[in-house]
Amino acid sequence: MTTSPASDRPDGPTRDEKMRTLVDLVADARIAMLTTVAADGRLMSRPMGLQEVEFDGDLWFFVDDASHKAAELAANPQVNVSFANPKGTSWTSITGTAEVVHDRAKAEQFWNPLLRAWFPDELDTPGLALIKVHADSAEYWDGPGSRLTQLVGIVRAAVTRDESKLIDTQNEEVSLPS
Repeated sequence: MTTSPASDRPDGPTRDEKMRTLVDLVADARIAMLTTVAADGRLMSRPMGLQEVEFDGDLWFFVDDASHKAAELAANPQVNVSFANPKGTSWTSITGTAEVVHDRAKAEQFWNPLLRAWFPDELDTPGLALIKVHADSAEYWDGPGSRLTQLVGIVRAAVTRDESKLIDTQNEEVSLPS
């Protein structure tokens, strides 16, 4: 797989086009890996279900405010949220700051019955809160076709020792509003 370097080339996509692609990639993935910084400086990642698909620069996740991740965010709000498309052809990395939010109306807006597995008393579960990630920047890699198409390209490039046989993947950076 080759990547087109992230840049604002005159012939490349506009910021609005990059943002639309980013929104689509986030919506398609739905499950993220949220990376926080532990007290000892280690990076800690865990899967989180995205609550709002209409990505506007903020990401929302449910959390127990007594959890390690909530404590890590209170000490150091810097986070990374990464997504992998379930088809395996695109990846997204979003950086920003996060905070734990206690907002009943927002929780009601995002609630869905599957969350009962973690919050058995639903919206009345003690400690129920939200994580709000304020995104600063993002980078994405978007590859054409299926995993099989990409695998064929990799095999072809390996056998022929010709990197030009790899499937080209679009790689772009997006600055997000603060």
